[in-house]
Amino acid sequence: MPASALNTYFYDMKLNRYAKVFLLLFAGTIILSSCHTRKAVMKGEAGEIVKPQASIAEKYAQIMEVDKRDIKNGRLYNFIELWTGIPYKFGGIDKDGIDCSGLALLLEQQVYGINIPRITYQQAAVIKRKYENELKEGDLVFFDFDGKQFSHVGVYLQNGYIVHASSTKGVMVVKLHSPSMYKYFSRGGSVKDDTVSAQGN
Repeated sequence: MPASALNTYFYDMKLNRYAKVFLLLFAGTIILSSCHTRKAVMKGEAGEIVKPQASIAEKYAQIMEVDKRDIKNGRLYNFIELWTGIPYKFGGIDKDGIDCSGLALLLEQQVYGINIPRITYQQAAVIKRKYENELKEGDLVFFDFDGKQFSHVGVYLQNGYIVHASSTKGVMVVKLHSPSMYKYFSRGGSVKDDTVSAQGN
């Protein structure tokens, strides 16, 4: 092979190598930036309904088997996204670990601007009971695990799904009718108006 052709061959190889490196760096930048834009952010004020981020709406629409347009409360689903996977810790109420009543308390407070008691059985005492088919987003749902009345609490979302702090899997979204949950289901309902006003004063 002539020297000029050989030089051209090595030059082309070098260009191809640089092009591959550039493409990898470019792809990495795109991936990192897209991950950053999908990060959940609590926007607006407690009690305010804000439009959810598109990626969050898509994710929870798939999880709960609903249309993306049904995911309307951006603060709620961003709160869930920020807490999902946080481990269970009895008495915990921060990102190091949280229990079921702590999660319910923070969610009601930060998403809806509602103050409820800290302990599960006290939370059960401040709800207006509803039939299961009447449950709405933000309602509290209670379970009798280990033969103990109101020993666990979750928050109803929609289409039969709830969010709760599982003692084994941490904060997660599950079906109310899942075998591990529904046989222990005790009652559900919305926080009474007089509780909200009394604790808000």
